[in-house]
Amino acid sequence: MSEPSNFYLPTSEPQRVVLHNEIHSRPSATFKLPALIVYVAVLNARISISDECRHLRTLKDHQDLTAEHLSGNFLQLQCGHFKVIWERHTEFTCYTIIQPLPADARWGSQLPELASQVATGVDWLRNIPGKTITAIQLAMLNEGMNDPDAIFKAKQWLGEGTVIGGTLGRTTGDQPHSHLITNLRIGDDGFTRILVLTSPLTSENRAGRVAQRLLELETYRILSLLSLPIAKELGSKLFDAQSQLVDITARIQANTDSDESLLNNLAQLAAQVESATAEHSYRFSAARAYDAIVRERMSQMREKPFAGIQTFCEYLQRRLAPAIATVNATSERLEALAERVARASALLRTRVEIATEAHNQQLLEKLTRGQALQLRLQSTVEGLSVAAITYYVVSLIFYLGKAMKASGIDLNPEMLAGFSAPFVLVLSWRMIQKIHRSIRGQG
Repeated sequence: MSEPSNFYLPTSEPQRVVLHNEIHSRPSATFKLPALIVYVAVLNARISISDECRHLRTLKDHQDLTAEHLSGNFLQLQCGHFKVIWERHTEFTCYTIIQPLPADARWGSQLPELASQVATGVDWLRNIPGKTITAIQLAMLNEGMNDPDAIFKAKQWLGEGTVIGGTLGRTTGDQPHSHLITNLRIGDDGFTRILVLTSPLTSENRAGRVAQRLLELETYRILSLLSLPIAKELGSKLFDAQSQLVDITARIQANTDSDESLLNNLAQLAAQVESATAEHSYRFSAARAYDAIVRERMSQMREKPFAGIQTFCEYLQRRLAPAIATVNATSERLEALAERVARASALLRTRVEIATEAHNQQLLEKLTRGQALQLRLQSTVEGLSVAAITYYVVSLIFYLGKAMKASGIDLNPEMLAGFSAPFVLVLSWRMIQKIHRSIRGQG
């Protein structure tokens, strides 16, 4: 869509059009009933759009398809009498093949034969790039809602297993618009089969919305459960890590090991916990997000029970709720363990810091005592230095007096040296003090 004119408006925010058109980016398919929807969702890790484009180009009349056509992550392709919808998400890509059934299509023995004839061909489905997480055959017939034997007849197509289902939605007059019947089992062909019976007056838009809601619900249910095996595997590791933390905490309290050894053990444990958090936090967050979508889709179905069988949504929640609870509990245990390790590390660091401070205080006291001794020694040395300087200067004066007497001057060298000694002593002391003041001033 081109940028709207701003003749009547201020300048648009750069992302305005993109954000506004997001609501139109993945429209529900519209199709006439009866129809068979073959749906395959695959994980697209390490699968590029170019890989998926090459596969889509193998469809009839779409050999000129380019990656630019797939830039919106959504594409509908009309292939003769059937339609293929390609939709790429962050973690998965889904392919929906909508093919009409004959107007007189009925369930029972006829539907299995019709459902086995996939419009794209089995080879095309098999070669979809990625790993399958959901595969569904959804048959939608615009008859049979008032048939009292509907559940019995549906079993002929669904196969073995407990049948579940219910009425969907409410229209005017408090009447459901569809009936849902399935057993949620993967058949020998790898598909889960779902049968929806609707009114002959069901519109193409409503048929598309009902199909999209069911397909998305089952896909997001599986995606939300991807973290369940991780949570189960991580449970035993968390138990071992918690046991290690209890042991380290007890050793900290007992003070039986060196702080260095305890810190090393805590660092190793913290690295293990942080590694698990970095590796699995995204998966756990995604599980919560997908679970929220599943709950929303189930509420939108407004399902009511058939007499004698369990509803589709109730059946899902019976197993999905404990699984998600396990995932959430494991995620919370991981976060709590990380916090406990951090607290234990902080406690041990505090003890190490206190011990280090006490050691530093002892060193400071020793240093202070050493400085005091050094000061007294320095004072002693200074006194000796004054005496030594005075002695040498007085000795020089004495020799000078002897030299003067020898030259004929009437002078007593001993008297000269004796009288000069106090003056030399005072002068030496003042000179040393002046040197000290000069050094302190420079410091």
